[in-house]
Amino acid sequence: MKNLEQKIKKKEIKVGIIGLGYVGLPLGVFFAKKGFKVIGFDIKEERIKWVNEGKSYIGDVKEGELKEVVKKKRIEATKEYEHLKECEVLQICVPTPVNKNKEPIIDYVVNTTKEIAKHLKREQLIILKSTTFPETTVKVVLPLLSISNLKVGEDFFLAFSPERIDPGNKKYTLENTPTVVGGVTSSCTKLASILYRTAGIEVVEVSSPTVAEMSKLLENTFRNVNIALVNEFLQLCERMEIDVWEVIQAASTKPFGYMPFYPGPGVGGHCIPIDPYYLSWKAKEYDFHPMFIEVAAKVNEGMPYYIVNKVIETLSEAGVCPSKAKVLMLGVSFKKDVEDIRNSPAIKVMEILQKKVKKVMFNDPYVNKVEVGGKVYNCIDLSEENLKKVDCVVITTDHSLYDYEMIKNFSPLIVDTRNALRRGSINLNDL
Repeated sequence: MKNLEQKIKKKEIKVGIIGLGYVGLPLGVFFAKKGFKVIGFDIKEERIKWVNEGKSYIGDVKEGELKEVVKKKRIEATKEYEHLKECEVLQICVPTPVNKNKEPIIDYVVNTTKEIAKHLKREQLIILKSTTFPETTVKVVLPLLSISNLKVGEDFFLAFSPERIDPGNKKYTLENTPTVVGGVTSSCTKLASILYRTAGIEVVEVSSPTVAEMSKLLENTFRNVNIALVNEFLQLCERMEIDVWEVIQAASTKPFGYMPFYPGPGVGGHCIPIDPYYLSWKAKEYDFHPMFIEVAAKVNEGMPYYIVNKVIETLSEAGVCPSKAKVLMLGVSFKKDVEDIRNSPAIKVMEILQKKVKKVMFNDPYVNKVEVGGKVYNCIDLSEENLKKVDCVVITTDHSLYDYEMIKNFSPLIVDTRNALRRGSINLNDL
C-alpha cells in the first residue's frame, strides 16, 4: 500500500477511466489536466476516435482543453481491455439504467468488473463511480474481483465514490464539489481519498461503500421528491387559479427551512428519474416498501401527460381541432443550456403528442435531431415565419439562447411549462 500511496502522491500512475460518457470524459480530462496520465476505455469506436483526435462530444468538456491534454499525451482512449493492467487506478463510470419494468440493469458494471478481474494486479485501486443500489460494491463488484485470489485491502483496493456531475452547471464543477469516499477497508478508503485530494478535490470519508452508495441515492431522491411536490402544487394552484410561480417566489424569501424547487414537464437526465427505482428495488429485499418515494416518482412520470392535456385543452379553447394542429416544441434536452437528452421529459411529451396532433416539430439550439416513437425529427429553425405557421408553441426547455420576446410576439398559442416568458430580468432558478 505504501508504494501505491507514494506513486499517487507523486502522480507517477496511470488512471484508467472506464466509460467515456457524461461522467467519464469530464473526469478523465480533469485528471489529465491535474498532471496524471489517463487511459480512457469505451466500447464505442466513435468515442475512441474523437478523444484521440481531441474532439469533445460532451458539453462540459471544452474542446481546447481536451486537445491540449491529448497533445501533451496526458490522455488517450482505447477499447482494448488488456491495457487495464497498465493502470494503477481504475474508475468505473459505466451506465446503470433501468428496464421497462423499472428494475436495475447493472450488466455494464458486472461486465466491466469481470474484465478488470482478468487483468487485476497487486497494488491496484478500483473505484466504482456509477450510481447504483446499496451493497453493489461489496456484494457484486467485490466477489467478482475476489476470484483472482488477491485480498482486498492488502493486495488490491476497492471503494465507491459517487459521481456528482451536474451537466451544464458552471458554478459547481469537479474541482469545487466535494466527493464522498467509502472503501471496503480503511486502507481502501485512505488510498481513494489520497487520489482525490492529490487532484485537489475535497473528500468526505464515510464508513463503508454502502453508506456512500446510499448517500448518492438520498441526494437524487431528495430532488425527485421535492420536484414532485411542487408539480402537485402546480396542478392544485391551476385549479384554484393561483399563480404557482408567484407562490414559489414569495416562499423563496424565507431565509431558513425552505429551498425552492420548480415545476416542469417532468424530470430527466440519468440520475433523478432512475435512482428512486434503484432504491425501491433494493428496499424490497428488506421487506420495506418506500411508498413516499414511489409516489413521487409516479407524480413526475405523469407530468408529460399533464402537459399534453394542457396543450390539447389550449388548442380546443382557441377553436383549433387538436387532430389538425401543428405543434412546435422548444427545447428537447432534459435541462436548459445542455445537449443532454437522456430521459428528457420533453421527448416523452413529443411521444404522446405525435399521436394526438397532426404534426409535431421541435427546435433546440443544442440538439440537431431526435428519434421519437421510431420516427426521426430534425431540428427546424426558430424564426418568425415558422412560429406563425404552427398552431401552438410548447416551451419544454427554457434555453438562455431563446429570443423570448420574438416567441411571445409571433406565436399564436403558447404553453410555457418553465415560466420562461414571464421571468423577465428575474431568474427564479437563481433565487
